[in-house]
Amino acid sequence: MPINKIVGSFDEAVADFFDGATIMVGGFATVASCPSFLLQALARTGVKNLTSISNTGGFGPDIWAIQGYKVTEDIDILARNGMVKKVIVSAPASIMLENNLGRQIKAGEVEWERVPLGTLTERIRCAKAGIGAVYVPVGSGTVIQEGKETKVIDGKVHLLEYAIHADFALIKAHKADRWGNLTYRKATRTVNETMAGAARVTIVEVDEIVELGELDPEAIVTPGVYVDRVVQRPKDIDESIAKDEREVDSRVTESHRKFMETWKGKAKKEG
Repeated sequence: MPINKIVGSFDEAVADFFDGATIMVGGFATVASCPSFLLQALARTGVKNLTSISNTGGFGPDIWAIQGYKVTEDIDILARNGMVKKVIVSAPASIMLENNLGRQIKAGEVEWERVPLGTLTERIRCAKAGIGAVYVPVGSGTVIQEGKETKVIDGKVHLLEYAIHADFALIKAHKADRWGNLTYRKATRTVNETMAGAARVTIVEVDEIVELGELDPEAIVTPGVYVDRVVQRPKDIDESIAKDEREVDSRVTESHRKFMETWKGKAKKEG
């Protein structure tokens, strides 16, 4: 039987998620690199007590609506819907506003483990490669070191960091074929590519599905062996210029305005 990893809908792609599952969610800083439609489908399942692994804790749809994106959901949707019991994350809160995950962590509603992004990436890569753990120098002498085994390598203290495994990985790519071979676009490759194959089941949201042979072998970043399911985004979306018509929370608008003024002032001063 020919290999075909294409799934007909986002809801079908996440139908076997279960309460208490550990999930990896790709994305780096912007919503454009997030598996937004898969996250919305996951939210519709109503599963709970998830452990999520991600780069950020999410900014939420209002921020992305302000930026002019039509697709505005990032991993914030999981915190907003009370689906997460624990997070393993590099940047849990937002500097633009107090996000949902930040509030939940402060209130003690969500358990969290903060991991520097490079360390997080390596721990995920270990799971993908079948490596049990890795020594890294990042975090030595800080709260990150507490309770961890250490070793001095080349005169520097290194921390023993264990591989991070997951039941599911939700990632975003640019193009795929039915075998699951993937290409990425710009920063979308960050974290998404690392998570592909690191979980028991890898599910990919792509902009376009092409015929076998259309992808340049030299441009394929993730081979299909790391991918289990592929779903294509609706074709009539133009994220870069389309506006979200819904009303944006005024608190978010004001917080974003103050952040941009501060950032622009700092850039001008340093320039």
